[in-house]
Amino acid sequence: MNVPATLKFTKNHEWIKIDGDEGLIGITDFAQSELGEIVFVELPKTGEVIQREKPFGTVEAVKAVSDLFIPMTGEIIEINADLEDKPELINDDPYGAGWMIRVKLNDLSEKDLLLTPEDYSELIQ
Repeated sequence: MNVPATLKFTKNHEWIKIDGDEGLIGITDFAQSELGEIVFVELPKTGEVIQREKPFGTVEAVKAVSDLFIPMTGEIIEINADLEDKPELINDDPYGAGWMIRVKLNDLSEKDLLLTPEDYSELIQ
């Protein structure tokens, strides 16, 4: 499984790329492979503030529907509109074109509560 060294992770299989006070969020390669073919994604509206570890949407695959949990508290500043017509981008490129939301982070110290790439790799073994 691909676990990029530049990201932080959650036990629920979300990733976050932190850039200053913004975070780009999606689901991991492991999560998309376990779900199988993703057919629909429900994402929040911009402007919503979501607390760490609370659901921010759902992803629907042929096998199951799963909640998506935000890794860090923040305001939704952008959603990946491409996923509306092409949810399979999550399967094809979970760390690139398959990103889900961009957030303005409220508390950068929350990053210390996330898993390192090494911790996440151990979790999925």
